[in-house]
Amino acid sequence: MNPLPQRTTPLAQRFRRLPWNAAILAPLAALILLFVVSSFASEYFLNTRNLSNVLRQVSYTGIIAIGMTFVIIAGGIDLSVGSMVALVGVAVLYVLNTITDPLQAVILAMLAAVVGGALLGLFNGLLVTRGRIAAFVVTLATMSIFRSLALYFTDAAEVTTRNPLFSEVGGGFVLGIPIPVWTFFLLAIVSHVLLFHTAFGRHVCAVGANAQVARYSGIRVERVVLSAFLIAGVCVGLSAIMLTSRLNSVSPSDAGYFYELDAIAAVVIGGTALSGGRGTVWGTVIGALILGIINNMLNLTGVSPYLQGLVKGAVILLAVLLQYKRTP
Repeated sequence: MNPLPQRTTPLAQRFRRLPWNAAILAPLAALILLFVVSSFASEYFLNTRNLSNVLRQVSYTGIIAIGMTFVIIAGGIDLSVGSMVALVGVAVLYVLNTITDPLQAVILAMLAAVVGGALLGLFNGLLVTRGRIAAFVVTLATMSIFRSLALYFTDAAEVTTRNPLFSEVGGGFVLGIPIPVWTFFLLAIVSHVLLFHTAFGRHVCAVGANAQVARYSGIRVERVVLSAFLIAGVCVGLSAIMLTSRLNSVSPSDAGYFYELDAIAAVVIGGTALSGGRGTVWGTVIGALILGIINNMLNLTGVSPYLQGLVKGAVILLAVLLQYKRTP
């Protein structure tokens, strides 16, 4: 007697994802090729200090890109993350300069960064879900609002701190690897588990693929989208901690400048669809590394910094074009 065939619902068929290790093959191959070419293009590329600096620089935008991955997979986008870094960074230094005990100040400042980032992400998410405004419009507006607030609270002046412990957070090393790099990869592991091994991750993909069908299936779409923006805000808070502690200061006009472009570029290069519904955290990590190596090679080979944006934009266009070519 033949066993009855297993029934697969249309929803399951629609939202079936590639295994994450298969989805990152293309960006991983590009990373390996770029690494090999770079090692021949400059004798300084494989220098341990240079590679450490590349990883450190990648970690700041890479942490944000991980949060951006959830937002984009859920069908949204967040253009405010760069301005959010500046505003959260200002709040961090104000807390540090207000509390006299160095250790207590560092702990409370880090807590303020995570909570502050989460609240700003929640603000974006509420405008999108409750206000029924497109994510592009909301975050375009809050990009201006957050930067303006950072400039207002500081009178457009750089804010510094003399806390003797804070610089160790972003400038310290563990086993010879910078702390921001450890934070970046540990966050990637946690986010990968959240996206690929929990019901929430499946719901994020379902909402991004087709929000209406997901709603008919009993998924609380607004809560999923709100959570995605909340995760992005927390990631911004972590990045702001690492960046401000590395410099022991924050410039409200420059901090986080164009970070939204770097984060979105890393997500897209890593294979996440801008239309939503599919993507991987490890693809985003690889995308961030690709961008970091490209920037480093442009600097090592003496390419004008005014042309680096051109190269970055071309890479984004190429990644999007390849996505559309692969999509049936």
